[in-house]
Amino acid sequence: GAPRCGASLQDPNKALRIQLNANASCTWQIQRNSNETIRLIFSYFKFAPPSSCETESIKVFDGPSTNSPLLGRVCNSTDAVPVFESSSGSLTFLITTNSEDFTRNFFVFYYFFSPESKTEDCGGQLTGPNGTFNSPNYPAPYPALTYCVWHIQTPENTKISLEFQDFFLELDRNCQLDFVAVYDSLTTTTGLIGKVCGHAQPTFESSSNVMTVVLATDYSSSYRGFSAQYSSVPLPGPVEPNPLLTCSSDSMKIVLSKRYLTSLGYNETDLQLNDPSCRPVITDLVTFSFPLTSCGTIKKEEGQSITYTNIISLSSTGNVITRQKNTEIIAKCKMENNSTLEVFYITRNNIIQNITAMGRYNVSMSFYDSDSFSEPVHQSPYYVDLNQTLFAQVSLHSTDPNLLVFIDTCTASPQPDFGSLTYDLIRSGCNKDDTVVTYPPLEHHRRFKFNAFRFLRSFPSVYLQCDIVICDSNNSNSRCTQGCISRQKRAISPYMWKTNTLVGPIRLKRDLSSADQPESLTKADAEVTPNLQRYNFYTLAFVVLILNILTVIVVTLKHHKHQAGYSYQKLQSS
Repeated sequence: GAPRCGASLQDPNKALRIQLNANASCTWQIQRNSNETIRLIFSYFKFAPPSSCETESIKVFDGPSTNSPLLGRVCNSTDAVPVFESSSGSLTFLITTNSEDFTRNFFVFYYFFSPESKTEDCGGQLTGPNGTFNSPNYPAPYPALTYCVWHIQTPENTKISLEFQDFFLELDRNCQLDFVAVYDSLTTTTGLIGKVCGHAQPTFESSSNVMTVVLATDYSSSYRGFSAQYSSVPLPGPVEPNPLLTCSSDSMKIVLSKRYLTSLGYNETDLQLNDPSCRPVITDLVTFSFPLTSCGTIKKEEGQSITYTNIISLSSTGNVITRQKNTEIIAKCKMENNSTLEVFYITRNNIIQNITAMGRYNVSMSFYDSDSFSEPVHQSPYYVDLNQTLFAQVSLHSTDPNLLVFIDTCTASPQPDFGSLTYDLIRSGCNKDDTVVTYPPLEHHRRFKFNAFRFLRSFPSVYLQCDIVICDSNNSNSRCTQGCISRQKRAISPYMWKTNTLVGPIRLKRDLSSADQPESLTKADAEVTPNLQRYNFYTLAFVVLILNILTVIVVTLKHHKHQAGYSYQKLQSS
């Protein structure tokens, strides 16, 4: 039957297909005057996908109403085939749903049984390194309304391999009627590895030395059941998680070892990226290498960084059924300023592994011989005329087309380490030199021109250093779109990614004769020249002082000579 919302049931056994929509609250009461108890099995349940146990659930009560003691609860996160047994001849369950527009489906069957009655060869404790067991009456048909539980435990440091040599149960799409459920634990309330029915030869594998096997059947259509054997397999030694992630300006590279995959229960054929068509190169290692903007990679702004994320999904393609159903390796490249970091951790629930590596965009700056920017200048040093116009281009080398390049600051200095003596060409996006002209933005490039510096007269070499900002073009409020701003406003306009690049030295052509001097002397020259200038200044001042002294002496002598021609004469007395 398919009761819409709740019912009062008195049949000795019954199967219910229940379908509910949003905002339901339905109660089913099972009660019968007998000395038997009730076994209630939810062999299939489908809640709304985003629901939680707080908003959608099945609550089972040990008695005739929802005021009776709570036996348990079933919800989206239940990792088992829920089975409940009452302590008397009455039992109640309540299904509630949230407001999500979704059709929920449930299949539940119950039957009354006597706790004293027991089917032979139905369940038990199995120990030792290996063993066999069968369904009741095998190879004859198994009894109706059977519920058998086998607990298997092998020696420490082993795992269990369970094989069904013969398996024939009633078949239906969701294994709702007759089924075998296998658990990766000694309980039937969590750790479900899988549920099977029909005609097959399934194989299961535990993660440790314990396993539980359940056989549940309804009241009709019995078949010959199964014959199974289990064996213990030594657990491999500890394998360190060793995925390696490297990030460059235009690509991501993930390297996994085959031994590590084997320790998780997978091999190299079980892996795929967000885009399954991107396949790894397999040698002794498994290597995924792909451009940042391909293979389903997702780009996202995070504070002052841009991240590129891809996921390696692992799903077993063999016949062995394990509990590792949702294994993922999440690889994330964070493009940050001057950062190097690698992080790896495991979350045991679904064995989700996360790898994060910091990367840097590859940025370069070059001079060009004209405003066509077609021929870069390869010579170093770059010899120029004093008033020559220089053409510079900053380039981002990346396969991501949705990035912008912005020149925040450009500074010139005679010293390659940019000491105290500097000269601003561009500062905070504003042109500070009246000869600077910037060109319209071009994909992954920014260009500007300026005249050779006036202090090339005094210094043999000049270097140019620029701070470069890189932003996501989808962000209309990024630093790259703000242009010239004041320092006060700049503080509330964070960049997404910043680096600097340097070119030089630039020298005057009149110094071309000294081009054969080693470049290593450049800094020394830059340091000696100011000293020479100070020396020349002091020499000139000393010469001027001497000339002034000589002038004073000459004037004094001339004065004395002039007075000597008009000297007083002594008068004779009369």
